Amino acid sequence: MQEFLAKAKLIKLLICDVDGVMTDGRLFFDDKGIEYKAFHSRDGLGIKMLQRSGIPLAIITARSSDAVRHRMINLNIDLVFQGQQNKIHAFEDLCQQLQLKPFEIAYMGDDLVDLPVMNKVGLSIAVADAHDLVKKQAGWITHNKGGQGAVRDACELLMEAQGTLEEQIALFFKAES
Repeated sequence: MQEFLAKAKLIKLLICDVDGVMTDGRLFFDDKGIEYKAFHSRDGLGIKMLQRSGIPLAIITARSSDAVRHRMINLNIDLVFQGQQNKIHAFEDLCQQLQLKPFEIAYMGDDLVDLPVMNKVGLSIAVADAHDLVKKQAGWITHNKGGQGAVRDACELLMEAQGTLEEQIALFFKAES
């Protein structure tokens, strides 16, 4: 665990997949073909806390969805790559755009399409209900399943490793005063 926390301390960007990580992976369509997704509010708060701690988030997803676009706007996530069948290209773009080395990046995934990026980053994270091969490759596995607080688990772990979690939690106690 010490080695993992040492890697987490160096992270300057968290990249997440969407389906199966930020959602439970199920896809809902109405009769007109409009797609719906359910995002967990605790993940959203974890993301906002991590952003306030100085670590931005990026999204790389193989699918394209208006629901994802709207949720990312709501969370102030500007680094959004949708329709990425080969996620390595978006990963390399992010490294160049943000001038980051792979060891400064964490990636959170759940399925085989995530493995190429997971194998390149400094810290790979799998959700609790990820595919078995993904869990074998991951440096850490969340306590919660995708779409059920897994992103919050990762955000809090990164903040704990970097010494910012207590500060972020304290903000909520000040708000009550």
